[in-house]
Amino acid sequence: MSLCPTLVRTVSRGRPVRFCSRLCRPQRAAAFFARTPPTTPTHHRRSLHYSPNLFMKPTNPDPGENPAHELAPNSDVNVGRKRLADFDLKGKVFVVTGAARGLGLALAESLVEAGGKVYCLDREDEPDEHWAEARRRVVPEWGGSLHYRQQDVLDTKGLDKTITDIADDHGRLDGVVAAAGIQQVTPAVEYEPNDVADMLAINFTGVLMTATSAARQMMKYKTRGSICLVASMSGSVANKGLLSPVYNSSKAALIQLARNLAMEWSPIQKDGTGGIRVNCISPGHILTPMVRDIFDEIPGLRERWERENMMGRLAETTEFKGATLFLLSNASSFMTGANLVIDGGHTSW
Repeated sequence: MSLCPTLVRTVSRGRPVRFCSRLCRPQRAAAFFARTPPTTPTHHRRSLHYSPNLFMKPTNPDPGENPAHELAPNSDVNVGRKRLADFDLKGKVFVVTGAARGLGLALAESLVEAGGKVYCLDREDEPDEHWAEARRRVVPEWGGSLHYRQQDVLDTKGLDKTITDIADDHGRLDGVVAAAGIQQVTPAVEYEPNDVADMLAINFTGVLMTATSAARQMMKYKTRGSICLVASMSGSVANKGLLSPVYNSSKAALIQLARNLAMEWSPIQKDGTGGIRVNCISPGHILTPMVRDIFDEIPGLRERWERENMMGRLAETTEFKGATLFLLSNASSFMTGANLVIDGGHTSW
């Protein structure tokens, strides 16, 4: 918003400030400054929110001019020709972060079972015993495989290189699940700035960098990929009995991030890039190792959470496999910018 001539004259004469009843156009403000003798350096006379590239900033592609027709199902290929063809991931390549254990591992396994080559990324030097069990369950005849790469999402350069190497090795990247995240139970008045920065660095920045690194490879190889951000119902409601304001805020940010990335990447550009769908899942309370640790610290919390949803129990990590397979396969070809809430009815009453 630029300063209008009336306001500028009033301020320069030392009179009480009187604001215009309407915003002045940038052209009028520019014309006024052109008439005014230069008594101060030029950068002090610029209008508010001035940008030298004001009319050159990038905007989202127009879906009407760049429709993603290629993502529409092909009835000649899919319908009635193969069992559950829309869910078939054979020959496709995926990355799942935070997949050394817990929810991330379960989501990775769902993609393997559908025939995908899945790379699990995590900051742990080695995945836990559950990952080894998951790998032993892989059925080679189904075409899938499970691999592990030690990679911290905080190391953004290393993360980008790891994702680039995976895509280059296969000449494609078809999907990513960004599941890496941490939790800290602390009253808001006791949070230190470093605590906030550390959590947002993993829960938000790490997810954004994972998505952008993946999108660059999908654009490079012109694959019509799908990206799933793991948010939480905590991004939509406050959790009774658990003081985690920063965690909840970071998950709310992911829901909004998915909408914005979907707007930017879903249309197919003239150069053949794009056609990348971006969605969220928002799980309810899950029995993950992280959550079990919280239960040890807060007696009675598990029983309270179980009473809060319509099913009277907490979720197992495996109960989110189907949703992830849906979002990363052709079965959700007309779904982007959405948040899929899976919470046992917790937020429905």
